[in-house]
Amino acid sequence: MNLQDIARIRKEMEKELDAKRYEHTLGVAYTAACLAMCHGEDPVRAEVAGLLHDSAKCFDNEKRIRICKKNKLSITESESKNPFLLHAKVGAFLAEDKYGVKDPEIKDAILYHTTGRPRMGLLEKIIYIADYIEPCRKQSLKLPEIRKIAFVDLDQALLMILSEILHYLNTTSEPIDPMTQLTYDYYMKEQKKTT
Repeated sequence: MNLQDIARIRKEMEKELDAKRYEHTLGVAYTAACLAMCHGEDPVRAEVAGLLHDSAKCFDNEKRIRICKKNKLSITESESKNPFLLHAKVGAFLAEDKYGVKDPEIKDAILYHTTGRPRMGLLEKIIYIADYIEPCRKQSLKLPEIRKIAFVDLDQALLMILSEILHYLNTTSEPIDPMTQLTYDYYMKEQKKTT
């Protein structure tokens, strides 16, 4: 992937996404590139992953399910009950199938950007965090603090975000994907090892 790929993907995302989602996507891509430069990841890879992370977000649930079934992408019980969760899985599939991304780390960053997972790679952490802290986001009173920490300690920022998300989901009727809980538990355990 190179700068020409970024320009092409950016144009395609502008056509595919509604205006609000496109603005968010640009925010994630730019934030991811900045985090990548700060933490020793390739900013081009980070920007590509950021641009494509929500490529299936504007699809309706039926279309996501159809794409999964047609392409033999597994659907978990949690995803079956909440098909909006499939946008990450479908996005990772489209990254290669439609946009020509072969890099498995970019595809994994897209795949796990909503739930996280234990033992995330550097690019996965960057996209997960960038999706939460990009400039258009306003959902948490702790955002200013998380934004600062993200440029110093990715694992600490990741844990803060996971904690915020789980706290929020526990105060609503929205379901918690088991992978999100597993990710939080894993990084809490890792943090305790270092303290």
